Amino acid sequence: MRIWIDLANSPQVLFFRPIINELKRRRHDLLITSRDFAQTVPLADQAGFHHTVIGKHGGRNLAGISVQNIFRAWKLHRFLRRKYIQCAVGHNVYSQAIAAAVLRIPLVTLMDYEHQPANHICFRLANKVIVPEVFPEKALQEYGAYTKKVSRYTGVKEEMYLSDFSPNPDFLASLDIPTTKIICVMRPPGLWGLYQRNDNPLFDRVFEHIVSNQHVWIVFLPRMEFQAEAMREQGYDNVWVPDHALDGPNLIFHADFVISGGGTMNREAAVLGTPVYSVFNGKPSAVDKYLIGLDRMKMIATEDQVSEIYIEKKHRKEMLVNRGLANMVVDEILNNYMEEG
Repeated sequence: MRIWIDLANSPQVLFFRPIINELKRRRHDLLITSRDFAQTVPLADQAGFHHTVIGKHGGRNLAGISVQNIFRAWKLHRFLRRKYIQCAVGHNVYSQAIAAAVLRIPLVTLMDYEHQPANHICFRLANKVIVPEVFPEKALQEYGAYTKKVSRYTGVKEEMYLSDFSPNPDFLASLDIPTTKIICVMRPPGLWGLYQRNDNPLFDRVFEHIVSNQHVWIVFLPRMEFQAEAMREQGYDNVWVPDHALDGPNLIFHADFVISGGGTMNREAAVLGTPVYSVFNGKPSAVDKYLIGLDRMKMIATEDQVSEIYIEKKHRKEMLVNRGLANMVVDEILNNYMEEG
């Protein structure tokens, strides 16, 4: 079967790696497209994916996001119309969903955040919607994902690609990161997302609290180049801004703690057993509440809670492991095609 996978954001590269590998193992023909956004393209290159870059992000402006999604859907349509695709798979990529609908390609979409308003697009256009077990049933119904098209999995999606993770003991040394310091990985919020439209001054307050401690070495991972340039201009002597894509799981595993204004990196840290503090200022997801309940993540929601961040060498928890998750998802993808056929 010829399957189209679309990678629209950098976390999706890691997420789809085990799915792509399993589909290849089962001898399916894959066509992979990507979007020029964040570090998606270099990470896909590092993963060894043969992929075609189509389109870019629309920026922080809602109108720009809408226009770029429609324009990218048109470009995807032109690229794919004679490729004879039998099934499309993505992680809630709106432009992919629109292009697949126009081309009448059965679509499987995966999603783990119930407060994304544009879920309406993918959930209604998809033939199958795959979500975590804790994803609220009410949200599925509101977004048009009726029970027949929904499949659930146990745990969180980050377990899919981290269950076979093997840490590199020389990783920090290879980057000249001083292991005598308390290592903190920080990632700013994605303020151009449809689910998080306001500035997040709390992240800045947390950063000031952490950077003032000279025992800490901060690895600052920007989402956009302007964030990297702004941080470098500050000239902090205990902040490093990488100029290339890093091995995220190894970085998180070897860090003493992680602070992020987004979601994926926080959940990766929770799965890998690294202390993590979320300063996400959107509506908290059921998945994050699940990890908080497991004492795998802590939410920093007010300035009063900033002092609750433990700046110390970490006390590691065991990893969360769900080794059969990728196979289960691949089975659901292929079952969808059989049902449609």
